Amino acid sequence: MAANRNNYSTEVLIIGAGAAGLLAAWELARAGRRVCLVEAQDRIGGRVHTLGPPGFTRAIEAGAEFMHGEVPLTRALLAEAGITWEEADGESYLVQGGELQAKANYFDLLPPLLEKLGALAEDMPLADFLAREFQGPAHAALRTFATQFAEGYDAADPHRVSAWAMRDEWSAGGAQDSPRPVGGYGPLLHWLAAQAQAAGALLHLGAPVREIRWQPGQAEVVTAVGATYRAQQVLCTVPLGVWQQGPQQAGYLSFVPEVAAHRAAAAQLGFGSVIKIVLEFRTAFWEDRLPELEFLLSDAPVPTWWSQLPAATPQLTGWLAGPAAQQLAEASDETVLQLALASLAPLLAVSPEALQAQLCASYVRNWGREPYAYGAYSYATVGAGAAQAALAAPVAGTLFFAGEGAYSGPFAGTVEAALVSGQDAARALLALPVPAVTPNSAT
Repeated sequence: MAANRNNYSTEVLIIGAGAAGLLAAWELARAGRRVCLVEAQDRIGGRVHTLGPPGFTRAIEAGAEFMHGEVPLTRALLAEAGITWEEADGESYLVQGGELQAKANYFDLLPPLLEKLGALAEDMPLADFLAREFQGPAHAALRTFATQFAEGYDAADPHRVSAWAMRDEWSAGGAQDSPRPVGGYGPLLHWLAAQAQAAGALLHLGAPVREIRWQPGQAEVVTAVGATYRAQQVLCTVPLGVWQQGPQQAGYLSFVPEVAAHRAAAAQLGFGSVIKIVLEFRTAFWEDRLPELEFLLSDAPVPTWWSQLPAATPQLTGWLAGPAAQQLAEASDETVLQLALASLAPLLAVSPEALQAQLCASYVRNWGREPYAYGAYSYATVGAGAAQAALAAPVAGTLFFAGEGAYSGPFAGTVEAALVSGQDAARALLALPVPAVTPNSAT
């Protein structure tokens, strides 16, 4: 009898083929579970996207790029996959008010911040903390540093981000350690997908989930393209931006019955927007002015730039994050590109015309308007620990949840967070008895 191509049955259905979903699929499949992984987009990776647009001489990272901190699971998986990573030992520069400062150490202002944060008995938003503890013109530079760091590095709204979370992040020092996987994160995620499939997991792309109807021990998942999946257990790894969509908004994910506690927890957490602009030039013409350039920070509209050191590729990546990126969520790529070029030209001490003449290729990725993501990565608000635990809590041994937004730990907002969360959810699922109702094999 021919199988119905629009109806599938499996033991575990995983929603989302990003880092969390792929690692969970591998964990479950190699433990003997029948797994089907469905992904809304026509590619794997989620907010990791390594690609080679026209005009570029090497692959670029449209999403996650760096390894911040020790990230032990990421490093272990890279090693198992035979993928190395590389660190740049270049120079950081700062341009403020048109003045160039070489060998800029942006973290010199940390000691007084950490001293006050260490004495903070009750958590509060960072902006409130700065206004209370560092008033007046004498502390203007410190307030600016802390605010710009929260917005630019954490993609956070300083009026929502937790002061305690910023204290923990600054104390850990992960922002000062930024190696990259050689070839980008894409090869690691493709390796994970291959491992999961070799272990028996099925992967269906172009299958955006719209509704999850469930009861203890079974679920029916309906996609926007009319396919129906039946499973004993569902692991949902969608980004926090999907959780935060309203019923009338694109990408809204419906649960029947509703999981109100999870929805409320997701609403309490922060989810930041990011725009990346990758530019490749004919030559690294900035080397005379900025030798060994690794990072360049400024007060320009697109304030953060970095090179591809240690690679010699004449490429610069612009970064705009947090509220400033959110304001441009609906801007066209051309508008963003022109803003980036207008920001970069004076930083490199060249005319806009000279910069344009050097430009070979450009690419803009605006994560605020990215379908099935609606942002870049999470940040901790006041009370985030309880909200993250609530979002990650399984329901009736049937619904499980993972993703970097559900992660609580020292690597928030990173690929490591997604991987750890996916692994933890898969192991929690495996620790439970297999439900008594067993669907037919996946078709």
